[in-house]
Amino acid sequence: MKLATLCYLKRENHTLMLHRIKKENDMHAGKWNGLGGKVEAGESPEECVIREVREESGLHIRNPQLKGILTFPAFSKGEDWYVFLFAAYQFSGSLIESNEGHLEWIADEKLPELPLWEGDKIFMKWLNEERFFSAKFKYENGRLKEHSVVFYPTEQV
Repeated sequence: MKLATLCYLKRENHTLMLHRIKKENDMHAGKWNGLGGKVEAGESPEECVIREVREESGLHIRNPQLKGILTFPAFSKGEDWYVFLFAAYQFSGSLIESNEGHLEWIADEKLPELPLWEGDKIFMKWLNEERFFSAKFKYENGRLKEHSVVFYPTEQV
């Protein structure tokens, strides 16, 4: 099992995206993605996302908002991935040259046109939700086969 973070920085109806084109043997090669990475030993999800965004972009985020948890069963090399999904609206600093790809502020309405993972197109819409969510995305051979989501608090029937 792998624990990771993923963060979407938002500014004036734009989202900072990373075009993954530089790393060898990158499971995300050619895709556009948010910023993040693996949680290190002893690190909280918040500490991880702040560190990863700084390492990948040079930006220092403040008050990242935990929006949801993403579960990807057997996503890479048969391992399950659990991803803490954040949005960040407060940050400082200047963009650096990322060693993982090309960073670019993309207009929100253009995001669906990018080569994204199929599941990303679904859960990125939920970043604007006020409710927390837990979602599961099952891929086979790089293709989304099914997904499910629960929003919290759930409605009482």
